[in-house]
Amino acid sequence: MSLREIKPGNHGYLYVNSHPTGCRAVVDRMWQQAPEPAGDRPGPVALVIGSSAGYGLAATLVGLRAHRMRGLGIAFESAPTERRTAGAGWYRTARTAELAAEAGSDFTFINGDAFSDSVKEEALDRLAAGFGKVDVLVYSIAAPRRKDPLTGEIHRSAIRPLGTDYRAKTLVFKEGVPQIGELHLPVADEAEREATVQVLGGADWQLWIDALESRGLLADGFRTVALSYVGSDITSPIYRAGTIGAAKQDLEDTARAINTRLKGTGDAYTVVAGAAVTQASTAIPSIALYISMLHRIAGDAWQGTSDQAVALWDQLVGNAELELDDEGRIRLDGWEMDADLQAAVRTAWDRIDTDTLAASADTEWFREQVGQIYGWDVPGVDYEAAVETTVPWPGSPSTDA
Repeated sequence: MSLREIKPGNHGYLYVNSHPTGCRAVVDRMWQQAPEPAGDRPGPVALVIGSSAGYGLAATLVGLRAHRMRGLGIAFESAPTERRTAGAGWYRTARTAELAAEAGSDFTFINGDAFSDSVKEEALDRLAAGFGKVDVLVYSIAAPRRKDPLTGEIHRSAIRPLGTDYRAKTLVFKEGVPQIGELHLPVADEAEREATVQVLGGADWQLWIDALESRGLLADGFRTVALSYVGSDITSPIYRAGTIGAAKQDLEDTARAINTRLKGTGDAYTVVAGAAVTQASTAIPSIALYISMLHRIAGDAWQGTSDQAVALWDQLVGNAELELDDEGRIRLDGWEMDADLQAAVRTAWDRIDTDTLAASADTEWFREQVGQIYGWDVPGVDYEAAVETTVPWPGSPSTDA
């Protein structure tokens, strides 16, 4: 047992620790944002890869509450120690498991590297023993590195532009005060591009489909989705036209390959989500400033991860028609890509400087959103109170002494 008072360890909007009670409160809020289920039919068997953060967490919570899904979530989170808190996703997963149990959903979690063969084998064994064939697979991984299980080579992603150097405005905090900074990133070489594709592209998604198929665990009418993003022309040079964009293109190519493989017995789609404040997105240069401005200008049109997960699940289970673009991708970003909204953001972007930052961007909102990812800045949480930090992983023996 490790009951102690903890304070945020952060520099600007980057955090190195998390708050268990705050993480719990964030999950509770997201749970309440999901609609209650209609009827009492058993839900689909689902596998959510990347279930502890971002869109994967939102998809997990909405699937559990609104659709009574059963199955398995996979995340890779650091455990608590006597000296350090657990990763925020560890605490989020612990609370998600409690809510699932309270709702009567049979859903379990694995903490491990989803890229590895060992985690794939454990997941397949659990699914085969406890749930049977999988109806839905949600793939939502944004990792900095991946070890290729076939070659043993370790690939590391690089956030770089392709073709030409990237120079742009960025949001920085100096002594806690938001300011406009200037960013310069050199162009990626071919090795960096390929490594990023290997980490963030479709290779591992394809391996999961192959593994499920080899064990006879794909249900008739199986559907799988992988989370992607397109975004504004403002961020395109560092995102869609950069190394990350090359990886997302590979993800989309993989969806087509999976569809060919399934031959009408199932479907694979990439899902173009809208902008969001997530652990992954905050690592991308210029995204912080863009999202802060987008939120200010969008106002009530803004849609969070929970809103978009609700729309996604309705399409996955057939409650709504699939909203596909010309390339066969599910689009959840219509609110962000509205032409008038994008024009307004572009005008503001071209004019913004440190003097106009406060009027043009929700920088304080952005910083609070990032803090809440780690359980900080959550309304109603008493940060002066001592909290238990050695929370066990769901299904593990309690660490209380």
